[in-house]
Amino acid sequence: MLPLKDNVPTRTFPYVTVGLIAANILVYLWEVSGAGLEAHVVAWGYYPCAVEGPCLGAAANHHDVVATVFTAMFMHGGLVHIGGNMLFLWIFGNNVEDALGHVRFFVWYILAGIAATALQTFVTLDFGTASDASVPNVGASGAIAGVLGAYFLLLPRARVLTAIILGFFFIFREIPAIFFLGFWIVLQAIDGTISITTPASGGGVAFFAHIGGFVFGVLTVKLFKQREPLRPVARFP
Repeated sequence: MLPLKDNVPTRTFPYVTVGLIAANILVYLWEVSGAGLEAHVVAWGYYPCAVEGPCLGAAANHHDVVATVFTAMFMHGGLVHIGGNMLFLWIFGNNVEDALGHVRFFVWYILAGIAATALQTFVTLDFGTASDASVPNVGASGAIAGVLGAYFLLLPRARVLTAIILGFFFIFREIPAIFFLGFWIVLQAIDGTISITTPASGGGVAFFAHIGGFVFGVLTVKLFKQREPLRPVARFP
């Protein structure tokens, strides 16, 4: 399912959301330049083994762990990866930013990314192997999962125009946000559980970063919120 837009207006222009999207795109352009995507991911991705080793192969030459927590948060592994993440950030980020305010939203977004990385690191080190911990983690999806958790709590009655992909066909439906995001987090939990019991099936996706970010968003958004978001409109704009 692909979200296309929601039916919740904002009071102000989402400068931070747009700025974060621009930053992610600029970093991706840097990734695919020079030494290339793979080399940059290996050099600046975040490695769980940097917290507790051993680090195997190229991971042994990792950069400072604190630095890579932040660099990895703006890096992506391909066009589909960044495209999907930025679509979700654009649709759901503006309303969360509107409720938190620009500065608070930026600080909160970074904290959501850190929380997501922390949970993924804990799960990888406790349940994975040294090889698992030596795989570079990149992507904004942990922080964006925080945005989804915040939206889930703030705007459960909003509706999301969604493209449902059935083979070569698309069906467009308005889905309540509570169902769209609820289905998303349940899917992450199922896939995350499967990735623990059968690691090869995970495909390298950091499901527990998604879960950590989402839970962080649900638990903390009201601590950062400055005002209520606007109510959903009857019809899509």
